[in-house]
Amino acid sequence: MAVPLPSVKPAPRPRLNMRWYSWLFLVGAVMYGISWLMHWDDRGALWVLERFESPMERRESVWLPDYQTVIDAKPLPGMEKDEASDLAYDPRTKTLYAVMGRNPFLVELSLQGDVLRKIPLVGWSNPEGVTVMENGVLAIVDERRHNMTLVKVDADTRQLAFADFPSYDLGPSENQNKAFEAITWDKRNQQLVLGIERPAQLFTWHSDGGQVLAGNKQKLPSSELDIRNLSALSVDPRTGHLLVLSADSHLLLELDEKGKQVSFMTVLGGFNGLKKTIPRAEGVTMDENGTLYMVSEPNLFYRFEKQK
Repeated sequence: MAVPLPSVKPAPRPRLNMRWYSWLFLVGAVMYGISWLMHWDDRGALWVLERFESPMERRESVWLPDYQTVIDAKPLPGMEKDEASDLAYDPRTKTLYAVMGRNPFLVELSLQGDVLRKIPLVGWSNPEGVTVMENGVLAIVDERRHNMTLVKVDADTRQLAFADFPSYDLGPSENQNKAFEAITWDKRNQQLVLGIERPAQLFTWHSDGGQVLAGNKQKLPSSELDIRNLSALSVDPRTGHLLVLSADSHLLLELDEKGKQVSFMTVLGGFNGLKKTIPRAEGVTMDENGTLYMVSEPNLFYRFEKQK
Protein backbone atom coordinates (compact mmCIF):
# COMPACT_ATOMS: atom_id res chain seq x y z
CA MET A 1 0.00 0.00 0.00
CA ALA A 2 1.35 3.39 -0.96
CA VAL A 3 2.24 5.58 1.91
CA PRO A 4 0.81 9.10 1.43
CA LEU A 5 3.43 11.77 1.38
CA PRO A 6 3.07 14.52 3.94
CA SER A 7 1.54 17.67 2.53
CA VAL A 8 4.01 20.48 2.23
CA LYS A 9 2.72 24.02 2.31
CA PRO A 10 4.44 26.30 -0.15
CA ALA A 11 6.76 28.76 1.52
CA PRO A 12 5.22 32.20 1.68
CA ARG A 13 6.62 34.56 -0.88
CA PRO A 14 8.71 37.29 0.62
CA ARG A 15 6.66 40.45 0.81
CA LEU A 16 8.28 43.29 -1.03
CA ASN A 17 8.77 46.15 1.31
CA MET A 18 7.46 49.19 -0.58
CA ARG A 19 7.91 51.60 2.28
CA TRP A 20 11.19 53.07 1.04
CA TYR A 21 9.79 53.38 -2.49
CA SER A 22 6.85 55.28 -1.10
CA TRP A 23 9.09 57.63 0.83
CA LEU A 24 11.28 58.17 -2.22
CA PHE A 25 8.24 59.01 -4.32
CA LEU A 26 6.89 61.34 -1.63
CA VAL A 27 10.20 63.18 -1.24
CA GLY A 28 10.51 63.53 -5.00
CA ALA A 29 6.99 64.90 -5.31
CA VAL A 30 7.56 67.38 -2.50
CA MET A 31 10.85 68.59 -3.97
CA TYR A 32 9.24 68.99 -7.39
CA GLY A 33 6.37 70.92 -5.85
CA ILE A 34 8.71 73.22 -3.95
CA SER A 35 10.78 73.77 -7.08
CA TRP A 36 7.66 74.66 -9.04
CA LEU A 37 6.34 76.98 -6.35
CA MET A 38 9.68 78.69 -5.77
CA HIS A 39 10.47 78.84 -9.49
CA TRP A 40 14.00 77.46 -9.03
CA ASP A 41 13.85 76.34 -12.65
CA ASP A 42 13.76 80.01 -13.68
CA ARG A 43 16.71 80.99 -11.49
CA GLY A 44 19.08 78.04 -11.63
CA ALA A 45 20.44 78.81 -15.10
CA LEU A 46 20.69 82.52 -14.27
CA TRP A 47 22.70 81.79 -11.14
CA VAL A 48 25.20 79.76 -13.18
CA LEU A 49 25.51 82.52 -15.77
CA GLU A 50 26.23 85.11 -13.06
CA ARG A 51 29.31 83.15 -11.96
CA PHE A 52 30.95 83.92 -15.32
CA GLU A 53 30.58 87.70 -15.06
CA SER A 54 33.93 89.43 -14.53
CA PRO A 55 34.47 92.01 -11.73
CA MET A 56 34.53 94.76 -14.38
CA GLU A 57 31.24 93.57 -15.87
CA ARG A 58 29.72 93.58 -12.40
CA ARG A 59 30.88 97.16 -11.76
CA GLU A 60 29.42 98.28 -15.09
CA SER A 61 26.04 96.75 -14.36
CA VAL A 62 23.30 97.20 -11.78
CA TRP A 63 24.31 93.85 -10.24
CA LEU A 64 21.14 92.97 -8.39
CA PRO A 65 22.61 90.35 -5.97
CA ASP A 66 24.20 93.20 -4.00
CA TYR A 67 20.88 94.87 -3.15
CA GLN A 68 19.35 94.70 0.33
CA THR A 69 15.95 95.73 1.65
CA VAL A 70 15.86 98.98 3.62
CA ILE A 71 12.05 99.45 3.60
CA ASP A 72 10.22 96.13 3.76
CA ALA A 73 6.47 95.84 2.96
CA LYS A 74 5.43 99.33 4.07
CA PRO A 75 1.63 99.61 3.63
CA LEU A 76 0.20 102.46 1.58
CA PRO A 77 -2.59 103.61 3.93
CA GLY A 78 -6.19 103.31 2.78
CA MET A 79 -5.31 101.47 -0.44
CA GLU A 80 -5.90 97.87 0.60
CA LYS A 81 -8.51 97.38 -2.15
CA ASP A 82 -6.85 99.41 -4.91
CA GLU A 83 -4.17 97.02 -6.30
CA ALA A 84 -0.87 98.82 -6.88
CA SER A 85 0.08 98.01 -10.47
CA ASP A 86 3.26 99.92 -11.33
CA LEU A 87 5.76 102.48 -10.10
CA ALA A 88 7.82 105.25 -11.78
CA TYR A 89 10.46 107.70 -10.57
CA ASP A 90 10.28 111.41 -11.45
CA PRO A 91 13.81 112.94 -11.50
CA ARG A 92 12.43 116.50 -11.54
CA THR A 93 10.49 116.23 -8.29
CA LYS A 94 12.47 113.38 -6.68
CA THR A 95 9.19 111.59 -6.05
CA LEU A 96 7.46 108.41 -7.25
CA TYR A 97 4.18 107.78 -9.06
CA ALA A 98 2.27 104.56 -8.51
CA VAL A 99 -0.71 103.61 -10.64
CA MET A 100 -3.60 101.77 -9.02
CA GLY A 101 -5.50 99.38 -11.28
CA ARG A 102 -8.76 98.36 -9.62
CA ASN A 103 -9.88 101.88 -8.72
CA PRO A 104 -7.97 103.92 -11.31
CA PHE A 105 -5.81 106.69 -9.87
CA LEU A 106 -2.23 107.87 -9.60
CA VAL A 107 -0.66 108.28 -6.20
CA GLU A 108 2.44 110.41 -5.71
CA LEU A 109 4.83 109.04 -3.09
CA SER A 110 7.96 110.22 -1.35
CA LEU A 111 11.10 108.11 -1.70
CA GLN A 112 10.26 106.70 1.73
CA GLY A 113 6.84 105.49 0.56
CA ASP A 114 4.76 108.25 2.17
CA VAL A 115 1.60 109.31 0.31
CA LEU A 116 1.79 112.90 -0.97
CA ARG A 117 -1.38 113.10 -3.10
CA LYS A 118 -3.89 111.03 -5.06
CA ILE A 119 -4.91 111.90 -8.63
CA PRO A 120 -8.10 110.18 -9.93
CA LEU A 121 -7.89 108.75 -13.46
CA VAL A 122 -11.32 109.41 -14.99
CA GLY A 123 -12.18 107.23 -17.98
CA TRP A 124 -9.46 104.63 -17.60
CA SER A 125 -10.52 100.99 -17.39
CA ASN A 126 -7.54 99.04 -16.01
CA PRO A 127 -4.32 101.09 -15.86
CA GLU A 128 -1.41 98.68 -15.33
CA GLY A 129 1.73 100.56 -16.37
CA VAL A 130 3.16 104.05 -15.83
CA THR A 131 6.43 105.82 -16.65
CA VAL A 132 7.71 109.38 -16.34
CA MET A 133 9.03 110.94 -19.56
CA GLU A 134 10.09 114.58 -20.11
CA ASN A 135 8.65 117.88 -18.80
CA GLY A 136 5.89 116.34 -16.72
CA VAL A 137 4.64 113.89 -19.37
CA LEU A 138 3.61 110.48 -18.03
CA ALA A 139 2.70 107.48 -20.19
CA ILE A 140 -0.06 105.24 -18.81
CA VAL A 141 -0.83 101.79 -20.26
CA ASP A 142 -4.39 100.47 -19.93
CA GLU A 143 -4.33 96.69 -20.32
CA ARG A 144 -8.05 96.31 -20.90
CA ARG A 145 -8.27 99.10 -23.47
CA HIS A 146 -5.03 97.99 -25.18
CA ASN A 147 -3.81 101.57 -25.41
CA MET A 148 -1.28 104.03 -24.04
CA THR A 149 -2.16 107.58 -23.00
CA LEU A 150 0.35 110.42 -22.66
CA VAL A 151 -0.80 112.75 -19.88
CA LYS A 152 0.68 115.94 -18.41
CA VAL A 153 1.08 116.25 -14.64
CA ASP A 154 2.26 119.23 -12.62
CA ALA A 155 2.06 120.41 -9.01
CA ASP A 156 -1.50 121.66 -9.50
CA THR A 157 -2.93 118.51 -11.11
CA ARG A 158 -5.84 117.14 -9.07
CA GLN A 159 -7.56 114.93 -11.67
CA LEU A 160 -6.85 113.48 -15.12
CA ALA A 161 -9.53 112.74 -17.73
CA PHE A 162 -8.81 110.12 -20.40
CA ALA A 163 -10.52 112.15 -23.15
CA ASP A 164 -8.23 115.17 -22.61
CA PHE A 165 -5.01 113.50 -23.74
CA PRO A 166 -3.63 111.73 -26.84
CA SER A 167 -3.89 107.95 -26.82
CA TYR A 168 -2.18 105.33 -28.96
CA ASP A 169 -3.58 101.92 -29.88
CA LEU A 170 -1.21 99.12 -28.85
CA GLY A 171 -2.99 96.50 -30.91
CA PRO A 172 -4.07 92.96 -30.00
CA SER A 173 -2.01 90.36 -28.17
CA GLU A 174 -2.12 86.56 -28.09
CA ASN A 175 -3.92 86.58 -24.74
CA GLN A 176 -6.24 89.57 -24.48
CA ASN A 177 -6.42 89.20 -20.70
CA LYS A 178 -2.61 89.15 -20.41
CA ALA A 179 -1.83 91.96 -22.83
CA PHE A 180 0.34 95.09 -22.69
CA GLU A 181 1.04 95.80 -19.05
CA ALA A 182 4.55 97.21 -18.59
CA ILE A 183 6.18 100.42 -19.80
CA THR A 184 9.34 102.45 -19.15
CA TRP A 185 11.01 105.53 -20.65
CA ASP A 186 14.50 104.95 -22.09
CA LYS A 187 15.89 108.49 -22.26
CA ARG A 188 19.30 107.41 -23.54
CA ASN A 189 17.82 105.79 -26.64
CA GLN A 190 14.84 108.16 -26.96
CA GLN A 191 12.25 105.42 -26.84
CA LEU A 192 9.53 103.85 -24.78
CA VAL A 193 9.93 100.16 -23.93
CA LEU A 194 6.66 98.24 -23.59
CA GLY A 195 5.99 94.73 -22.36
CA ILE A 196 3.26 92.13 -22.85
CA GLU A 197 2.50 90.16 -19.70
CA ARG A 198 2.19 86.63 -21.13
CA PRO A 199 3.91 85.30 -23.08
CA ALA A 200 6.56 87.84 -22.10
CA GLN A 201 7.43 90.09 -25.05
CA LEU A 202 9.16 93.46 -25.49
CA PHE A 203 8.52 96.33 -27.89
CA THR A 204 9.96 99.80 -28.43
CA TRP A 205 8.35 103.01 -29.68
CA HIS A 206 10.45 106.02 -30.69
CA SER A 207 9.76 109.18 -28.69
CA ASP A 208 11.41 112.47 -27.77
CA GLY A 209 9.70 112.36 -24.39
CA GLY A 210 6.71 114.50 -25.39
CA GLN A 211 3.07 113.74 -26.10
CA VAL A 212 3.58 112.89 -29.78
CA LEU A 213 5.05 109.54 -30.85
CA ALA A 214 6.81 108.83 -34.14
CA GLY A 215 6.25 105.78 -36.33
CA ASN A 216 4.99 102.51 -34.86
CA LYS A 217 6.10 100.16 -32.13
CA GLN A 218 8.81 97.63 -32.99
CA LYS A 219 9.14 94.14 -31.54
CA LEU A 220 12.36 93.17 -29.77
CA PRO A 221 13.87 89.67 -29.44
CA SER A 222 12.57 88.05 -26.23
CA SER A 223 14.66 84.87 -26.05
CA GLU A 224 16.41 86.10 -22.89
CA LEU A 225 13.16 86.48 -20.95
CA ASP A 226 13.29 83.32 -18.83
CA ILE A 227 10.24 84.35 -16.81
CA ARG A 228 6.68 83.12 -16.47
CA ASN A 229 5.10 86.53 -16.88
CA LEU A 230 6.19 90.15 -17.31
CA SER A 231 4.82 92.53 -14.68
CA ALA A 232 6.88 95.73 -14.98
CA LEU A 233 9.88 97.39 -16.61
CA SER A 234 12.42 100.04 -15.64
CA VAL A 235 15.62 101.45 -17.13
CA ASP A 236 18.64 102.16 -14.93
CA PRO A 237 19.54 105.77 -15.86
CA ARG A 238 23.24 105.15 -15.11
CA THR A 239 23.92 102.06 -17.23
CA GLY A 240 20.93 102.00 -19.56
CA HIS A 241 20.26 98.40 -18.53
CA LEU A 242 16.69 97.14 -18.50
CA LEU A 243 15.09 95.75 -15.35
CA VAL A 244 12.32 93.20 -15.94
CA LEU A 245 10.03 92.20 -13.08
CA SER A 246 8.02 88.97 -12.97
CA ALA A 247 5.43 88.46 -10.25
CA ASP A 248 4.84 84.81 -11.13
CA SER A 249 8.56 83.97 -11.11
CA HIS A 250 9.27 86.11 -8.00
CA LEU A 251 12.17 87.49 -10.00
CA LEU A 252 13.79 90.78 -11.04
CA LEU A 253 16.02 90.35 -14.09
CA GLU A 254 18.73 92.69 -15.45
CA LEU A 255 19.34 92.83 -19.22
CA ASP A 256 22.17 94.79 -20.81
CA GLU A 257 21.90 97.11 -23.84
CA LYS A 258 22.04 94.07 -26.16
CA GLY A 259 19.31 92.22 -24.29
CA LYS A 260 21.69 89.78 -22.62
CA GLN A 261 20.98 88.53 -19.11
CA VAL A 262 23.40 90.06 -16.61
CA SER A 263 22.07 89.47 -13.08
CA PHE A 264 18.92 88.69 -11.15
CA MET A 265 17.35 89.14 -7.74
CA THR A 266 14.74 86.91 -6.18
CA VAL A 267 11.95 88.52 -4.17
CA LEU A 268 11.37 85.51 -1.93
CA GLY A 269 11.47 85.82 1.84
CA GLY A 270 14.94 85.32 3.29
CA PHE A 271 16.74 86.72 0.24
CA ASN A 272 18.17 90.23 -0.20
CA GLY A 273 17.04 91.18 3.29
CA LEU A 274 13.34 90.43 2.74
CA LYS A 275 11.58 89.07 5.82
CA LYS A 276 8.74 87.64 3.75
CA THR A 277 8.12 86.95 0.08
CA ILE A 278 6.77 89.95 -1.82
CA PRO A 279 3.16 88.78 -2.35
CA ARG A 280 2.75 89.93 -5.95
CA ALA A 281 5.43 92.31 -7.19
CA GLU A 282 3.79 94.49 -9.84
CA GLY A 283 5.92 97.62 -10.15
CA VAL A 284 9.61 98.54 -10.20
CA THR A 285 11.67 101.69 -10.78
CA MET A 286 15.18 103.02 -10.13
CA ASP A 287 16.52 106.53 -9.47
CA GLU A 288 19.74 108.17 -10.64
CA ASN A 289 21.55 106.98 -7.50
CA GLY A 290 20.77 103.34 -8.19
CA THR A 291 18.18 103.02 -5.42
CA LEU A 292 15.54 100.46 -6.30
CA TYR A 293 11.82 100.74 -5.48
CA MET A 294 8.97 98.23 -5.81
CA VAL A 295 5.24 97.99 -5.16
CA SER A 296 3.20 94.85 -4.63
CA GLU A 297 -0.51 94.15 -4.70
CA PRO A 298 -2.48 95.20 -2.91
CA ASN A 299 -0.64 98.19 -1.33
CA LEU A 300 2.89 97.36 -0.20
CA PHE A 301 5.99 99.51 -0.78
CA TYR A 302 9.63 98.34 -0.84
CA ARG A 303 12.98 100.11 -1.12
CA PHE A 304 16.34 98.41 -1.84
CA GLU A 305 19.86 99.86 -1.71
CA LYS A 306 23.15 98.47 -2.97
CA GLN A 307 25.37 97.34 -0.11
CA LYS A 308 28.69 96.77 -1.88
